[in-house]
Parts: sequence; C-alpha cells; structure tokens
Amino acid sequence: MCGRYTIITPAPALAKRFNAKEAPAPAPNFNAAPSQALPIITNAAPGQIQLVSWGLVPGWSRDPASGPKPINARAETLIEKPSFRQLLARKRCLVLADSFYEWQATERGKIPHRILLKDEQPFAFAGLWDEWLDKSTGELHPTFTIVTTEPNELMARLHNRMPVILPGPEAEQAWLSDRLGPSQHQQLLVPYDASLMREYVITSRVNSPAHNDAEVLVAA
Repeated sequence: MCGRYTIITPAPALAKRFNAKEAPAPAPNFNAAPSQALPIITNAAPGQIQLVSWGLVPGWSRDPASGPKPINARAETLIEKPSFRQLLARKRCLVLADSFYEWQATERGKIPHRILLKDEQPFAFAGLWDEWLDKSTGELHPTFTIVTTEPNELMARLHNRMPVILPGPEAEQAWLSDRLGPSQHQQLLVPYDASLMREYVITSRVNSPAHNDAEVLVAA
C-alpha cells in the first residue's frame, strides 16, 4: 500500500535529477494524496515532467465519477489483469517522490512513519498511467497509479506491502523503455534495498491531507 508521499525537492533539482523539463509551477508537496495533480514522467514523453492526477481512470471507463480509481497496482498480478497488463505493455511512468508515509498497526492504534532514502535524494516509484477521453468536451484526462510489491526488511516491520522504488537512473530508463517487453519490465518490480533506506515516527498531523507543510515531517 502507498497512500501518501512527499515531493518537496525544488523543481530545478528535480528536473536535473531526472534529466527532464520542469513541470509548470510544481509546488512542494509535503502530503501528496490521491486525486491531487502530482509530477510524473511517462514513457510517451520521457523528457518532460508532467502534473497528473493520482488515481487511475482507465481509458475504457464509462463513468469515472462512479468507477474505482485505484491508487496502487500489485506487481505480482499485473500480467493477470487485462487492464493492467495492457498498461504494463504500453503506458508506464515514473512517479517522482522523495519520501513516503506508512501507518503501522499497533495496540495503541495506527502510528505514522516517514520512509526515505538514507541520502535523502529524490527517487521514482514505478507507475502505470492512462488517459480517459471525455467525449462531451473532447478533453483527455491523464491519471496514474503506483505499483507495489512485497516489503523489504525495513518495511516488513510496518506493513505487508511497499511501493516499488526503482534503484536509480538505469532502472528508471529501463522501466520507461518501449524496447523491453512486459516480462523484462516486471523483473524490475522488486523490493528496494533496505540498507539504503531509513524511517522514523511522525505525528498524527500527517493523517489529514489538509496538513500540507513542513510540520508533518517533524519526528514524534
């Protein structure tokens, strides 16, 4: 499960890290949540950071208002589900982030944690994207979902899933590459090296997406 994350790296640094043009006015987001427009890079435009809504609306959807908008897709079953299988083959993306949140179930209730890389650098989740055409207006609405996998040693203490973090530019380019097949792409969907990550407990302020400021990062 990945239901909340951060992308607070300044736009110029983000563009340099991913060798792509900046998105228009990407404000720092300390509490990125579903339905928000967030920065991604698609295989269709690998040199451009775009702001796209989180929560997948398949292109074949008849009524996005009432249909499900999955924010996550399980890596292990992508090939089994027709809708995800097509996106794995044709519409992959990098979801840009610099940390994410997870809630650990305890006897005292759910405790929020912030998880990031030890070097605190931005990274990319593996994602899938699609476009839904509003036939009444002719407008295309792009959306995305984040791929999850089994947890590594660090994450297993907190939850039974974790988002797929691609291990650097080479893996990111491979994920976007249309020269590789679905089986090769799926081989990239593995847990990140736990030794390169760290986590700490934060306050319940993060529980509300309305709290979108640096205070949500403060350790509890």
